[in-house]
Amino acid sequence: MSTGRPTNRLAQAASPYLLSHAHNPVDWYPWGPEALERAKREDKPVFVSIGYAACHWCHVMERESFEDEAVAQALNRDFIAIKVDREERPDVDQLYMTATIAMTGSGGWPMSVFITPDGRPFFAGTYFPKESKYGRPGFIDLLSRIAQLWQKQRTDVERQADTLLQALQDEARTAPPAALPPSLEKDAVKSVLSNFDEVHGGFGPAPKFPAPFTLALLLRHAVEEGDDNARHALTVTLDRMAAGGIYDHVGGGFARYSTDKEWHVPHFEKMLYDNAQLLDLYLDCHLVSGKPRFSEVAHGIVRYVLRDLTHPAGGFYSAEDADSEGKEGKFYCWTRDELAAVLDPADLELATRVFDITPDGNFVDHSDPAPLRGQNVLSLQAAPRTAGEAALLRSLKDRLFRARAARVRPHLDDKILASWNGLMLGALARAAAVFDDADYRQAAIANAEFVMARLWDADTRTLYHRWRDGERDATQLLESYAGLLHGVVELYQLSLDATHLAFAVELAEQLIARFHDAKAGGFWQSVASADDLILRLKDDYDGAEPSGNSMATRALLKLAAITGRADFETPAARTLALFAGQMMHMPRAMTSLWQAADFALTPTLRIVIAGDPQSASVRELLAAAHDVYHPHCVVSGVSGEVDAFTRSLAPVAGRATAWLCTGDACQPPTQDAMTLKQMLIAFATDGLATPMS
Repeated sequence: MSTGRPTNRLAQAASPYLLSHAHNPVDWYPWGPEALERAKREDKPVFVSIGYAACHWCHVMERESFEDEAVAQALNRDFIAIKVDREERPDVDQLYMTATIAMTGSGGWPMSVFITPDGRPFFAGTYFPKESKYGRPGFIDLLSRIAQLWQKQRTDVERQADTLLQALQDEARTAPPAALPPSLEKDAVKSVLSNFDEVHGGFGPAPKFPAPFTLALLLRHAVEEGDDNARHALTVTLDRMAAGGIYDHVGGGFARYSTDKEWHVPHFEKMLYDNAQLLDLYLDCHLVSGKPRFSEVAHGIVRYVLRDLTHPAGGFYSAEDADSEGKEGKFYCWTRDELAAVLDPADLELATRVFDITPDGNFVDHSDPAPLRGQNVLSLQAAPRTAGEAALLRSLKDRLFRARAARVRPHLDDKILASWNGLMLGALARAAAVFDDADYRQAAIANAEFVMARLWDADTRTLYHRWRDGERDATQLLESYAGLLHGVVELYQLSLDATHLAFAVELAEQLIARFHDAKAGGFWQSVASADDLILRLKDDYDGAEPSGNSMATRALLKLAAITGRADFETPAARTLALFAGQMMHMPRAMTSLWQAADFALTPTLRIVIAGDPQSASVRELLAAAHDVYHPHCVVSGVSGEVDAFTRSLAPVAGRATAWLCTGDACQPPTQDAMTLKQMLIAFATDGLATPMS
């Protein structure tokens, strides 16, 4: 619907984030050659603003600066302004985030970068208020200062740009390949635990991020090595996160991070990639511990994603905003009066005690010049005292959910990304297998079909990054191929459908062909034909998402174990060798790649199930195969592009049959699901059979 306000070039964009800035008085360009060519013609510096649709502080900077006429006048007069959706162009984001961190020591969004017309950065930061506050320089004063430097001290600006470009080039270089001793994982775990918060769980001070791949490393180490310290850190963190306000106790799913060390007050945006990774983690912890709380959280994540983040045809949307009606957390928070309007007195007394509800509230948005008052974030501050109270709590949460559904929802970022869909596809397929849930299984299959139909070009064997409103972009990224490959490999292990395996093989072949550095090893983030960046980088360190190289390596190793193809295993092994030095030097920054290394360095257990994948007997064996935590295990059928030895196995006496194999050696086959599960437990380490306390 038209607002009647003038629009800028972003009105033609597909990105919800860019569209949200289409009515700014700033003369925005999307990322592309048109803006840079104009900057060259007019000899102007370029201001690049990078953010995403669900980002709260991006909204704050827009409200304070980009909607302000004085700021817009300064930007339009002295700069060429470019707006970038970091989720559509993570390669652009990584390049300038690396520069921002090099200049300031930290990064974040919104990211504010000043570059030359040929793309070299020379000044960067994150959020800037319009006027100086929070210890930050005012944005309008900063614009004036940089415009003066560009006009009067160009030599200094060019020198700074050259210095930063050299630093980026140095950062892009990797050390010579090295061996990665298995024992060094203990050092990685020790490094992680050195930052553990004994009281509240998690790592370091506020703000706190869930870091699911770091927690997955602790889980595996606790199970395999019997490490009680890792087990304790993991359990405390999982329990505190699930109890905190970062988890949506009414609707399920996790917010992106907590603003405090207690996990109490989040920034309320909900991201698909966070919930995918946390679903994987809580599934594993459910398998290891048997704690009902972990399975409840996992089911809550799935319900949230399928209810609120799923396209009618099966694709997964990207995120929901932190704000609704212009106020952060308004959709999720409650005043005591609002609770009293929904709950009877007994329910209200229980909710007040369990959620620590106060008339003054426990959350105020200090970034808002006119914040709401009396807002309470729901977090579990006390446990129900009896089974009756627990049942009452479940009932009152259902009533709160129905009441909340009548509110204005946060904005939905409805673009569909191949990478994030792959992460959620993999987690959802695992949830379907672990819980033996037919609805989850069908949703996973529908998602794979959606992505294949809309983002995969079968004729050119090309995977594109983003789809929205019937159109896909033209961008190809490592993280898209790697994330989707991960998801399809997990889907195959749920379905044993040979067509899923064939698609995984196609993806892997194209991933290697388009992104593998055959000379030095590792995978480039972008294709060789991408010509709009000053550098081609290799995505190595984990951020909020696992790095593209770690996702590619782990998925290729699993697919190699299923297919027996050395051409999948070799690039993965070379990637581990390439980054071995960095993994040893900065283990906490590369915990996802450590998981891939652990898989590579440990003999793979293969569960081979022969029979009709649609039959009840095969499904029973599959449910047993996925009911034990075993991070070095793959599951396969006997048809399609599996290795020759696996194809030689067949159902015994015409009945569904399962084998446990390492290499070409197998245990005696079984046709009983419970026997298969007991065999898997016996194969696992002693620590595997020990529940987390």
